[in-house]
Amino acid sequence: MISDHVIHELEAIVGPEQVLTAPEDRWTYAYDSTDLSSLPDLVVFPGNAEEISALVKLANQHRFPVVPRGAGSGRAGGAVPIEGGVVLVTTRLNRILEINPEDLVAVVEPGVVTGVLKKAAAEQGLFYPPDPSSANFCTIGGNVATGAGGAMAVQYGVTRDYVLGLTVVLPTGEIIEAGARTMKSVVGYDLTRLFLGSEGTLGVITRIVLRLVPQPRSRLTVIAGFADLKKALTAVGRVLRSGLTPAAIEFMDRSTLTCVRELLPFALPPEVEALLLFMVDGHPEDVAQRVRLLGEICQTGGAQLLLKAQDAAEAERLWAARRAISPATYKIRPNKVSEDVAVPLGAIPILVAGVEDIGRQHGLTTICFGHAGDGNIHVNIMFDQQQKGERQAAHAAVEDLFYLVGKLSGTLSGEHGIGLTKAPYVGMELSEASMALQRRLKLAFDPNRILNPGKIFPPENG
Repeated sequence: MISDHVIHELEAIVGPEQVLTAPEDRWTYAYDSTDLSSLPDLVVFPGNAEEISALVKLANQHRFPVVPRGAGSGRAGGAVPIEGGVVLVTTRLNRILEINPEDLVAVVEPGVVTGVLKKAAAEQGLFYPPDPSSANFCTIGGNVATGAGGAMAVQYGVTRDYVLGLTVVLPTGEIIEAGARTMKSVVGYDLTRLFLGSEGTLGVITRIVLRLVPQPRSRLTVIAGFADLKKALTAVGRVLRSGLTPAAIEFMDRSTLTCVRELLPFALPPEVEALLLFMVDGHPEDVAQRVRLLGEICQTGGAQLLLKAQDAAEAERLWAARRAISPATYKIRPNKVSEDVAVPLGAIPILVAGVEDIGRQHGLTTICFGHAGDGNIHVNIMFDQQQKGERQAAHAAVEDLFYLVGKLSGTLSGEHGIGLTKAPYVGMELSEASMALQRRLKLAFDPNRILNPGKIFPPENG
């Protein structure tokens, strides 16, 4: 427990109204988008880097944990305060400090909602490409801390490809600048990349310099429906090898389509059991030609349905249906384990077939959808925790999934991070030497282990 004396010190730093002590308020910040929760001792809303620095120094003095939190939309338990302490919420740091068309950069605070930045950039003819499905409510700080991706990664890359520089409060309270405002910078170690994806274990990000690109002049959305998933995924490989490079290639399997059919702006023929969703952007003439060639590849590959969104509104309905998949899966079962594995492109069909086999072996429904263009597949293992044995079967299926991913030279997480949910399995991908090195890095940054303790790595004794 945190003493009244320390609470008063925290109130003096950020203001009494920015410290929550009531249990009902604290429970609001006890969980993220997983089913994990743990009650913090306090919730604090600092307003700037200096307040965060003072808070962290106080934490070192009194040895209480500090858990950074953005919007709480993470899917790995990274913001769950498993050791109590203070949840440090960054939502007050929500200013877009600059959008500079000449330098092609944006400077933002971590609490800026991703979709808000995308709209602000678009108003100046610029484009911030990273687009996690939660863009309408997740924050840039959370995206940086977890290494978020999104559908546009095929052509444009992911969050880490757009972060030029950071201002960070270290676990010991110092405020440092990492990276630069320039497109290239190789002075010293690449601390910017070290903080990217560190899930709030190495520092609290307070300012972010992001690269922007010009807004594409034209953008078209195309869907292709197939009688089976294997044909659809084979077509994805042909599209990628053709050099057409769509901005996005998403896929939905049979189970996914049962969840979102009514959200689509058109009726799907009953024989369509797999859907590909493409976005192509660039110069209008180039886009038109690439869409035509893409359609030819899909039709040659057995597509039974090929449609182009008629206007921006219809395209948005298609992408809204894609963003709605995750919540819509609860139509199948009331609980799920949601994983975001990634495999080499050629291994996607093997992975999806393997997931179906794993589901059958454990008597559970599995759902596969996601980023077919970069191998990052969202695997949902559905279960009902009220049914005897189903939760245990789901977690056994997860272990089988990770074993399969390892055999395919894949990775446990493409964009959600490790947090708590995947920490027990990290040893399936990382060697003991690698984990030992990373633990030493953590200790060098955070000698008193106060910043987001217990995340990413399993306990050293097991």
